[in-house]
Amino acid sequence: MEKKATSKRLLGAVVPVGALRSKHGMGVGEFSDLATFALLCKKMRIGLIQILPVNDTGSESSPYSSLTAFGLHPLYLRIEELEEFKTVGNPIKKRIKEAKEKFDKDERFSHYQVLKEKLEICRDIYDLNKEAIAKSAAGGILSEWIGKNSWVKEYAVYRNLKESNGGKSWKIWNEHITVTTADIENLWKDKKLLEENLFWAWLQEALDTQFSKAAKAIADAGIVLEGDIPILMNEDSCDVWAHSEIFIQELSAGAPPDMYSPDGQNWGFPIYNWEAQEKDNYSWWRRRLAVASKYYQAYRIDHVLGFFRIWASSREDYTSALGRYVPYTPVTSGDLKKLGYDKGRIRWLSQPHIPTGELLSALRDNWGSVFNDAEVKAAADKIFSKALEQVNNEELWLFKKKIKGEKDIYNMDINPAIHKFLIRKWHDRMFLEYAKGKFFPVWYFRDSRAYNSLSENEKREMEAFLEKRRVKSEKTWESHSKKLLSVLVESSSMLPCAEDLGAVPSCVPKVLKKLNILGLRVVRWSRDWGRENQPYIPLEDYPQLSVCTPAVHDSSTVREWWEKEADQRQFSGFIGVPSLPKIYNPGTAKIILSKIAAARSRFRVFQIQDILHLSNKWYSGDPAAERVNVPGTSNNFNWTYRLPAKIEEIAKDKELIHSVAEISRIKPLKKKMPV
Repeated sequence: MEKKATSKRLLGAVVPVGALRSKHGMGVGEFSDLATFALLCKKMRIGLIQILPVNDTGSESSPYSSLTAFGLHPLYLRIEELEEFKTVGNPIKKRIKEAKEKFDKDERFSHYQVLKEKLEICRDIYDLNKEAIAKSAAGGILSEWIGKNSWVKEYAVYRNLKESNGGKSWKIWNEHITVTTADIENLWKDKKLLEENLFWAWLQEALDTQFSKAAKAIADAGIVLEGDIPILMNEDSCDVWAHSEIFIQELSAGAPPDMYSPDGQNWGFPIYNWEAQEKDNYSWWRRRLAVASKYYQAYRIDHVLGFFRIWASSREDYTSALGRYVPYTPVTSGDLKKLGYDKGRIRWLSQPHIPTGELLSALRDNWGSVFNDAEVKAAADKIFSKALEQVNNEELWLFKKKIKGEKDIYNMDINPAIHKFLIRKWHDRMFLEYAKGKFFPVWYFRDSRAYNSLSENEKREMEAFLEKRRVKSEKTWESHSKKLLSVLVESSSMLPCAEDLGAVPSCVPKVLKKLNILGLRVVRWSRDWGRENQPYIPLEDYPQLSVCTPAVHDSSTVREWWEKEADQRQFSGFIGVPSLPKIYNPGTAKIILSKIAAARSRFRVFQIQDILHLSNKWYSGDPAAERVNVPGTSNNFNWTYRLPAKIEEIAKDKELIHSVAEISRIKPLKKKMPV
């Protein structure tokens, strides 16, 4: 039964916990700041606060690259609220004061430096109190908490071993690479490890206490707290280490190629072994949701498409250009034979073929002005011997069987320009044979040499066959997702909200609707892409069972989008206000956010940056500086956004509070009746 609070039509604010500033923080937002933020939201008549994942990611700043599905991030701990803080003397208090002065002036927070400082201070406090903490763990409050949160044992042991191995991935530890439940229990009790194990358990109990207190304050303010649960786990995580049987580590999850990522996205995360999980009734997922429900009334399912089918590629590849959907009804050797393809032609369709002349041309294009023909031929012979084998006596070459993927090609001692040529050729195939006699049509199969060598009749027959296979697979995805998502729905009273962006199969909205899971509508991307000029989907046509937003953490803010990316004329016409200024200002912000707030969606949520733009006081000089994350980049900028001022200072902005409150009162548009 859905909670009454989440059945209401609500206006929401999206904010990473680390972005919050307050008079108490140490250069980064902390769980306790959520209670202060909730008071501001209440003044604004905001009924929902959505946060990003808050699990421990170690020194990795991305909240979607977690070391644990259960443990909270020490970054968000307020040290002064530790029970043991009462015992500290002036040196520690002075260090905290100096750390605040050092970090609070930073425009964006330093994930690594702030975390390092906090953990060092926590260790000092722990050392001062370790006897009392050990006593509590033997039969006091900590012992009781550990009993209710048994996951903390494997987490603490994992964190302990990871620290002792210099922070390296568990896959290259000196020992304890493969463990059983009994092994972990023994490591937890090991007297040599116990003190360090208890440090991590003590931290988690404190984090749980502080987050629970903040969550209660939010609920007491009449506001829904929505969490974010990433579907996937980092390969280097406590869960993959301790429960390897429920993951398929040979494959790497990602996303297929699109206009933004022509080679697809390879996230490096293992995919789930759903058959193994089914054997124990998906207990890991059920426990994960039970822990989340201590804090949240609603949760965002990141990449819900992964519960339908996941795009997976070989660990031998860097990109996911040769990925495939799992599950998928395979194309088999028997299928291809029925279509009239013998063994030789099946090889032609599934293995890249490189004519001698193409390789020589590639070498001449790069070296022609430096080397003569004999030297170019010698270079070609080197490549032939290292990577290729000749097809009979033809001027045609296949990759050697020892070449398993892109990594093998890049590791070859040849000119980097030829690496790129060979990678292009490695991708040039119609089918990927991922198991003996089982094939998947590669994403760009219509661009392949093999496909374009088919007759027009063969192409038509092949296209018809592949469409039937896709339809058959989609039925599998539908039944597969119903089973998995039903487990999530029945495992807690939280309201699930799906992030259903990307290449969405037609069965997705049908399954989400059946299970009362809210879908996502990002206004700038909710368009009829198949029609001329790709018109926006009318806001009154958004389903009530959805979350509507103009921007997400992986996109530009509305301000940056408006000034740098949007077709302003088209969007102005869409919202019915043709004379919006080209430069974003609070007036423009109020018009756009007000129009979006009228969408029929149950939740209309705005990034905190977009809300702050309703007031002149909180504009950054550069709109790009206000982003949370720029996908496809790895740097110290991503995931370190901070509010431009302390919450207490923003709460004095009456103009801002009034504007948001007005937007919160906007009624939904009425759905137009068909003519």
